Amino acid sequence: MSTPQIPDEFLAKVARRATARMARTDRPFLAERVLGITAHRVRDRRLKADLLGAAADAQLSRGLVPRHLVQAYGAELACADAHLKAGRKKEAAAALTRALLLAFHRIPHVDRLHSPLSDDPAGFTARLRASTTARAVAAPRGRKTPPAVPPTDRPLRLLMVNRANANFLGLLTQRYADHPGIELRTLDLAADPVLAPLAKGLRRMIELPLGTQAAYAAEVEAALRPHLDWADTVFVEWCSTAAAFMTLVDPGNTRIVVRLHKYESFTYWPHIMDFSRVDDVVFIAEHMRELTTAAVPRLLATDAPRLHFLHNALDLRRFDRPKSDDARFTVGLIGIGQIAKDPRWALEVLRLLRARDERYRLMMVGGGIDPAPSAAATAYHEALEKDLAELEPTGAVRRLGPTDDVPGVLTGVGVILSSSVREGCHVGLMEGAAAGAVPVVRDWPFVAGRPHGTRTLFPEDWIVTTPQQAAERILAVTASEEIRAEAGRKASRYALSTWDWETVRSDYDRLLLGADR
Repeated sequence: MSTPQIPDEFLAKVARRATARMARTDRPFLAERVLGITAHRVRDRRLKADLLGAAADAQLSRGLVPRHLVQAYGAELACADAHLKAGRKKEAAAALTRALLLAFHRIPHVDRLHSPLSDDPAGFTARLRASTTARAVAAPRGRKTPPAVPPTDRPLRLLMVNRANANFLGLLTQRYADHPGIELRTLDLAADPVLAPLAKGLRRMIELPLGTQAAYAAEVEAALRPHLDWADTVFVEWCSTAAAFMTLVDPGNTRIVVRLHKYESFTYWPHIMDFSRVDDVVFIAEHMRELTTAAVPRLLATDAPRLHFLHNALDLRRFDRPKSDDARFTVGLIGIGQIAKDPRWALEVLRLLRARDERYRLMMVGGGIDPAPSAAATAYHEALEKDLAELEPTGAVRRLGPTDDVPGVLTGVGVILSSSVREGCHVGLMEGAAAGAVPVVRDWPFVAGRPHGTRTLFPEDWIVTTPQQAAERILAVTASEEIRAEAGRKASRYALSTWDWETVRSDYDRLLLGADR
């Protein structure tokens, strides 16, 4: 005798009640379990996606990560695939867009101290890789001609592209603007009056490779073609909107180079890009290459772009200045504007230090955490402000806010701390080391235990895993000014010889110009 099927209408009613209950309690586990039992048994594909999506939205709006996040975005992908199979391409694109926005919502990956993607990059993205719609969007469309051999009878024409963020391009543009072997142009897609309105809009960038955006495709082709025809090589900064936009058209025989920093790995952009139109992908750290290729394994395919690891372009010699007399007991934290920087971890280190010697203080440089983006950001901001209200009045903490004179500030810092849970390379720490501050680096939890991470990026004796270990290292390296100064000089020599532009620029020359130019 067969078990009678429970009607979808009844299951949906129970699922909606569970969702409402999750919104009213700080302990939603029972309600989530009920949701899991009911919503997952719903047979109607669209209804299941709506129920799981609504429940996920309810949790995200409270700053929480839904336990069923993967199932929720997977249900939306199932709708996309059904639409695509039936020839409803616009509907498929709409469902894929919803799935991506849900899967890569900022709360699971940005506004928390760990991420389901970093915990299990292959597992978290498995459903996306299995989706026929997502695969169709990212399918290799290739180019009609291979990239041309660099010219020998004239300078190489290099186009550097970004979209409203050229923060790490300064030394590169300066280098190649003055290079006799290069003719340089720069293009900010957000500032160009023709390209700015075209270089945005996730859904239409998804629809175009599905063949439902002919007019938009023609506009993009017409707008980009003059730039691509002029350039021999295009260097695209950030593997995000600009890179996805540039690969919407066939680059012809122009070489395309894309640089990925960190945040892009926690977004949907690498998952919808056509990498068959990219020749080289540059990572600023080995652990970012490892994490990204685990989440996007087609980057390791035989026909994938060449993958490179090149340090960021940093002018560190300007930080090499004498220390002030009171630097020994000042711990510096450069950049505190993101939850990923985890300044509360630094405050715990400070408490442990001051329990031993009240001369220790923390100098926090940079803008504070914006509480507006999400409930999770609000909660962290409020907890941090409560900590600071306790510590600032005693003189234990000094907040400088943003400054244009970081080298000057660092003359008063004896120890530079990285309290982050994740980083690409942590520029502020590298600057502090170059300035002769002794580095103390938390083993960034997002990549701890992996083949590459803090322990392969920095010397082993810089690394700590707990606030207690951080405090003990700081106490040891500041036991006297002589000990601190010698450790600082050693750190500065390492930083300048490893990460300074004078060392790194030859790697970029080889990448962009070739060894013989």
